[in-house]
Amino acid sequence: MAYTIQEIADAIGADAFGETTLTVDRVMEPAAAGPDDLALLTNPKFADGLAQGQARAAMVWPGADWQELGLKAAIESPRGRYGMSGLSSLMDPGQHYGEGIHASAVIDPTAEIGDGVTIAPLAVIGPRAKIGANCVIGPHCMIGADVTLGEGGYLRETVSIGARATIGARVFIQPGARIASDGFSFVTPEKSGVEEARESLGEQGELKSQSWARIHSLGSVTIGDDVEIGANTCIDCGTIRDTVIGNGVKLDNLVHIAHNVVIGDNTLLAGQCGIAGSTVIGKNVVMGGQCGVTDNTTVGDNVVAGGATKMMSKVPAGRVVLGSPAVKMETHLEMYKGLRRLPRLINDVADLQKSISKPGSND
Repeated sequence: MAYTIQEIADAIGADAFGETTLTVDRVMEPAAAGPDDLALLTNPKFADGLAQGQARAAMVWPGADWQELGLKAAIESPRGRYGMSGLSSLMDPGQHYGEGIHASAVIDPTAEIGDGVTIAPLAVIGPRAKIGANCVIGPHCMIGADVTLGEGGYLRETVSIGARATIGARVFIQPGARIASDGFSFVTPEKSGVEEARESLGEQGELKSQSWARIHSLGSVTIGDDVEIGANTCIDCGTIRDTVIGNGVKLDNLVHIAHNVVIGDNTLLAGQCGIAGSTVIGKNVVMGGQCGVTDNTTVGDNVVAGGATKMMSKVPAGRVVLGSPAVKMETHLEMYKGLRRLPRLINDVADLQKSISKPGSND
């Protein structure tokens, strides 16, 4: 859909300059932009790319001389990356699932479907499920028995939600995500070798053979409002109580949330993070990719963990951590500097040994 420069600026709370009636229908990088595209130029280091394209209008950085750049119109956002949020929402062409309920969808007669809901081909809605108004259920999605999905939810293709899950409003779930799968809970008839190893810190004898019995998941999953869940992310049911994801939480692709975990509001977990069972993650926590948190521990509010950090014990609120095991970021950097100095230190010690061991060196 085409928009004028003024319409875009008004929609995202930005300022428009020049020929504001000029229309654009796509957003492109400067070098690839054509005459009907809006070039995205929020960083001056990419300005040279404009000469390679044909853009007449661009979203520029604050204070940019858009006329000197050869543009006929410009949009200036005080914070370019934040402006991209509104711009990308406005210009997103969507998935084209159509509207209404497709004839091939399978909907249990006891399910409650709100007004304005779209249900795409081959989706399945289970018994007593409640789908809020204006939700979009993509192709091949599976929504289990007694699930509640709040208004404005958007499920991309092949999302599955297990029985009894409760999901808030305006939740966006990417393809292949699995919500309310059973927790990974098994027990042995006798005390297991794993328990003995944990208690003895590995000092017991050889681990013995053992069989495992399943502990069924009697809880489900509760997810708050305005949550986004990435592709192929898995959130396990709680064992007795629900696993809980707070409001505004953002989970990247391939994140795993184990049984009984509680995640506070507005926390963000990047790709391949793994949170072990019964752990509590605070509010406004940010974890880089491949972070891991051990079971039955706590990560406080406002913690920031760099990529691949492994949190094996409690992390206090407000701490910035890095490494495996996690330590304060400044401590980790000093440790890394020391590690890099080791080869030189080893050579220095070797030279010192040689000088001491020479005949007559003690004279």
